[in-house]
Amino acid sequence: MAVQRIGILTSGGDAPGMNAAIRAATLVALAQGVEVVGIERGYRGLVDDVMAPLSPSDVAGILREGGTILGSARCKEFHHREVRDRARAVLAGRGIDGLLVIGGNGSLTGALKLADRDELGGQPLAIAGVPASIDNDLALTGLAIGVDTAMNTIVEACDKIADTATAHDRTFIVEVMGRDCGYLAMTSAIAVGADLALFPEAGKPEAAIVEQIVDTVLTVRSRARRTRRVIVIKAEGVAIAIERLKAAVDARLRERAPGADPAGIETRVTVLGHVVRGGRPSAFDRLLGSRLANVAVRALLAGSSHRMAAWMPPAELPADIATRSPVDPYCWLVDLAAVLAETDNLIAGKSPLARWRAGAFAEIEDALLL
Repeated sequence: MAVQRIGILTSGGDAPGMNAAIRAATLVALAQGVEVVGIERGYRGLVDDVMAPLSPSDVAGILREGGTILGSARCKEFHHREVRDRARAVLAGRGIDGLLVIGGNGSLTGALKLADRDELGGQPLAIAGVPASIDNDLALTGLAIGVDTAMNTIVEACDKIADTATAHDRTFIVEVMGRDCGYLAMTSAIAVGADLALFPEAGKPEAAIVEQIVDTVLTVRSRARRTRRVIVIKAEGVAIAIERLKAAVDARLRERAPGADPAGIETRVTVLGHVVRGGRPSAFDRLLGSRLANVAVRALLAGSSHRMAAWMPPAELPADIATRSPVDPYCWLVDLAAVLAETDNLIAGKSPLARWRAGAFAEIEDALLL
């Protein structure tokens, strides 16, 4: 049965480019004669029936804005069947038979549970997902919405930090977001010319991490070069509080370089935190959000369900879980259950992609110090 009315919600952590996806999905659906309803505050707004129709004028100026005009909120009770039943009743009452969910792992898991065929009981509901997570921790898609903007934010901040570090021959440990995934730390370390990256996929114990930082500092400072600054990028998923890490590194430096000027080897720390999530989306994230939303909405309109629009998957995918989008050669439609299963492996460090990321970075660590 053809979809008559599509609901759009954004959930989980906001990501620059979500608004571009909302805009594209709205305009494409309306152009095909399908009504669009914006659901506010994610699954919380769905359960509470907080939503309103979206028109072209509602989305006209949102392309350049960060965050999400629909908002996002936690809804932990969505794990319970009776809460999902309430959400399904709201959708049925509103005549919504197609749902587009823009978000990360938890958001897409909620979509899959909401559209569980055993729980639906014959209620017509097609779902499609659009990956949006600055952490880039969703499997079977090369990139998620927000990653490029977050990377540019980190690079800009680290370039400024490097100016001060260079002027004073300082060592800076910069912590970046990423939750349990070290992608942002790995790639930003290369992009900013950092001397070391710390990421959870490496699986190193705390003592080894401290020693690795100290080795890096002493190696850089032993060389005759114009600057002896050191930039270390730390992923927040590395389970060492940054102040404790600083204290341990400073103490070890005093032990290994007892005659050095304490002011010259003492470290400084910067936690970029939620600033990494904010800001206007880059041109790439605007395009990525628009293209993924276009693919996802057209899949719903074509009668497809339980799929996520993916951007250039990092590996060849079997035909039973993925097909190339007929409307965009760079996008794929991937089985949502397969995405979430492989995401669990990615976060646990068990997937081929996770092992490749850690192994590839290990191979270039020495090159960063040259």
